[in-house]
Amino acid sequence: MNGAQDLGGMMGFGPVEPEADEPAFHAPWERRVFALTLAAGFTGQWNIDMARSARESLPPAKYLSSSYYEIWLEGLERLLVDRGMLTAQEVATRRSLAPARTDLRAVGADMVPATLARGGPSERAAGAPARFSVGDAVRTLEMNPVHHTRLPRYVRGKVGRIVALRGAHVFPDTNAQGLGEQPQWLYSVRFDAHELWGPDTTASSVCTDCWEPYLAPAI
Repeated sequence: MNGAQDLGGMMGFGPVEPEADEPAFHAPWERRVFALTLAAGFTGQWNIDMARSARESLPPAKYLSSSYYEIWLEGLERLLVDRGMLTAQEVATRRSLAPARTDLRAVGADMVPATLARGGPSERAAGAPARFSVGDAVRTLEMNPVHHTRLPRYVRGKVGRIVALRGAHVFPDTNAQGLGEQPQWLYSVRFDAHELWGPDTTASSVCTDCWEPYLAPAI
């Protein structure tokens, strides 16, 4: 979707300034939000793309004024309320007002290391041959979906060249809407910087991973 989270290529936000020796968490509450998000996700009530969509759906002013884990917490609260795991009143009061649900899958403390090590691989068997090959020139679709997508705005409608095939993976656009994984081929596409930002750029090129439905042959 077109939202505040899609900042790639936008002007006025200043340079990225990496923090030397940055810790995984800057405060204990961030660690708890991370753990809560993973534990709640393990219930199987939503998938990773639905979770990303929930965060992207925050009002732009809220999104841009929130820290990384504040955004995670806001998205998690939305999912919990939408799935009937919390009520809006419980979120507002920060108190449990009803008995906890007992019909949900849970991960015990003893299962955490193995669960995290297993991760959530997205690669799947391909349902059809890849449409494109390394070296092919392609153009990304000019699209403005109201749902979650992994195609950044700054590469939409642009011409690039396939530099790698990454296999077939869960298609985020359908997965986020509850329409199924619908695996699609994933490609790394190289865009010349002047194609994206014009002749004034000092950059050389950008590589973006693009699912096959985002691409058409360049004409």
